Amino acid sequence: MISDLFYLIRSKADGQYLVARPKTSTNPDQPDPGFLLIFREYADALSYLNAHASHLSDRFGVESLPGSQLKSLMDRWGFRGVGMVEDPLVPQVEFMLKDRSIGSF
Repeated sequence: MISDLFYLIRSKADGQYLVARPKTSTNPDQPDPGFLLIFREYADALSYLNAHASHLSDRFGVESLPGSQLKSLMDRWGFRGVGMVEDPLVPQVEFMLKDRSIGSF
């Protein structure tokens, strides 16, 4: 994963990344930090936006991130892990916790 290039969706308004937040938090004032959604292809990220938020797609941008920088981004933003979007249309997402199955990053 370190040598891979990933694509992330980011809000143009506030710079927040698109994340999946499980409904496991018992405190609504402190939401779960969530899982950073990542894509292997630029076109997959665009397809995800067009399929699930076409009316909002102009408010988001797709940016690339080398795998070598993924861990530091996750640490800085406090994400629990990543959600690798395998199929952007369904969507099918593989969730991986930061401290466990993400491999060497």
